[in-house]
Amino acid sequence: MREIWGLLLLPNHPSEPFMPQRFSNMHSALKTVFGHDAFRPGQEEVIDAIMAGRNVLAVMPTGAGKSLCYQVPSLMLDGVSIIISPLVALMDNQVAALRANGIAVSCLHSGQDRARNVEEWKRVARGEVSMLYMSPERLMTPRMLLAMEQINPPLFVVDEAHCVSKWGPAFRPEYGMLSGLKAKFPDARIAAFTATADAGTRTDIAAQLFGGKGDVIVQGFDRPNLSLTVKPKINRSSQLLDFMKDRQGESGIVYALSRKSTEEHTRTLVAAGYTALAYHAGMSAEQRFENQERFIAEDGIVMVATIAFGMGIDKPDIRFVFHVNLPSSPEAYYQEIGRAGRDGQPADTVLLYGLDDIRMRRQFITQEDSDADHQLREHKRLDALLGYCEASTCRRQVLMAYFGEDLPPCGQCDVCENPPERIDATDAAIAFMRAAQDTGERFGANHVIAVARGADTDKIRQFGHDQLPSHGTGQRWGDPFFKSLVRQAIATGYLSVDMERYGRIVVNAPGQALVAGQGAFLMTEPKAPQTSKTRKRKVAPELMGEADHDLLVTLKSLRRDMAREMGKPAYIIFSDATLIDMAQKRPKNRGQMLGVSGVGETKFERFGTVFLEAIN
Repeated sequence: MREIWGLLLLPNHPSEPFMPQRFSNMHSALKTVFGHDAFRPGQEEVIDAIMAGRNVLAVMPTGAGKSLCYQVPSLMLDGVSIIISPLVALMDNQVAALRANGIAVSCLHSGQDRARNVEEWKRVARGEVSMLYMSPERLMTPRMLLAMEQINPPLFVVDEAHCVSKWGPAFRPEYGMLSGLKAKFPDARIAAFTATADAGTRTDIAAQLFGGKGDVIVQGFDRPNLSLTVKPKINRSSQLLDFMKDRQGESGIVYALSRKSTEEHTRTLVAAGYTALAYHAGMSAEQRFENQERFIAEDGIVMVATIAFGMGIDKPDIRFVFHVNLPSSPEAYYQEIGRAGRDGQPADTVLLYGLDDIRMRRQFITQEDSDADHQLREHKRLDALLGYCEASTCRRQVLMAYFGEDLPPCGQCDVCENPPERIDATDAAIAFMRAAQDTGERFGANHVIAVARGADTDKIRQFGHDQLPSHGTGQRWGDPFFKSLVRQAIATGYLSVDMERYGRIVVNAPGQALVAGQGAFLMTEPKAPQTSKTRKRKVAPELMGEADHDLLVTLKSLRRDMAREMGKPAYIIFSDATLIDMAQKRPKNRGQMLGVSGVGETKFERFGTVFLEAIN
């Protein structure tokens, strides 16, 4: 059975000559190949720029359909377009999806044996494909660049283009080599795509890839269907379980910082009755693939993962993303929460963080093999994320302002829904900062808090800190209050964490001025932990009648079985959005099935009859 479906999916296997179909009209390509009647907002502007022969950097939110922006032009341009992608799994999934739509496409990467790569390249050289997917390190070898000169590509596409810039948080040296591409192929267009790049990073990407001579198209960053919540860490497991109440049957991602933490939170969820799977680099490739495929194909699965998971995942109905640890930067955070709610329906995001997160993140930055300038930029990015976490105004405003976007208050983040009170905490702040200074700014936050509160510990007695004038000056404030104060003081620049000296607390100039009696320290009053509320959702299947919903379940089951037989991701057959439209329209024949969003002519030829039979 697997072989039968495999042939249906891959009629343009290397052993079978298959000349690419060319289109003169973008709307014709969109409907015939991809089965859509209209482009999403912003897509046509990018395609028009590429077709006009201009270089383009397009910054588009996750789920905005950036792939179509270069796939459609590749079907209209003469020659083979080169798609530069960072991950083998991402390449394989995109190639399989394109072939399922009847597009002649090839792929070169280390996951294929040499014979397969040679055969794929022969197809490229014969002009039998519209697109060739490959990694930057494979492309930028002298031998491959010489071969590229023979085929003269009309378009180079740089996916995940934020990896190009040294100003960005995800710079990859092999992506940096792409800066020589334009000089080598001056007549080719270069189109770069990313979902996360601030103004400085955008300018650097455009300068690196095409000398700044091209269009920078920013489609906006806001995802208004995502709710934003940040909570101080109290007990990560119990806070996660509290959030998961009433979310049984929903698909979501829980991001953890380490492999150990990933496994622990997976066990916690499973013990509580949820279907949870783990995903981290310590697992075998086969186990990771199996878990990923279950997550994509089945409903109600929670994936507990490190940041190794998520890129290229095409699952539109992810209803939540929960961070049990602080991400590395606003860019990383935005990219990770952007995997929720890609169907446009409401989705929740929650971030937990504590002083230990700040310490670990600072430590990661100082321990990485990078120059001082890069580390300084990473510290500033972390500072920006801490500012977001401690925001006393609309979180969406704070996050979007980081990316250069000005928005009114959203009304649906935790700050908008429950505005915090600001209190004068000058006396408490001075008590802590004097304790830090009296101890020589040589200790971490927990010890300094203990000194300020007048604790009697072995460590305090060992160093004689019980004899300091600041010992006990902050005894009227509790430990949770001080921890919140320290987080907010770090976020606002009064304090800093010196990881080169084992996470010691340093009193910065604003803090020194405060201790000297200049100014006041206002902070958000810490609140008692509240039970998480499940936001009201209007997810598409819930708007369907009972009969349509039953049909949708049947169609999903059929899709899952077919995908398993093929050994391919389920969405390659039809997306959830297509199945929902199919269940509601209930097509009875070929013409009606081609009217379903996402059903192109090739998809119908391969899968349409089977789904028509299920519907009828």
